[in-house]
Amino acid sequence: MSDQNTLLLYGTDHCHLCELAEALVAEALAEAGQAWEFKKVDISESEELFDRYGWTIPVLAKPGDDELRWPFDATALEAFLASHPP
Repeated sequence: MSDQNTLLLYGTDHCHLCELAEALVAEALAEAGQAWEFKKVDISESEELFDRYGWTIPVLAKPGDDELRWPFDATALEAFLASHPP
């Protein structure tokens, strides 16, 4: 898939909120029926990402576009996906 169809979920391992966000995103993408792919990005593997997202994870982002920061629910996620088509 191209970057255009990819969403990045910034977080860390053993992050309860990140696990909730991942489940929410997986469910929303399955229901959307669109050609989305999402990848988890562990911010602890990059000092730059940790500095940027350390206190705000989880964060869902479309590369080169917008970000959806926690807390978000299914409604906010649906609006984000609708305004950022693949």
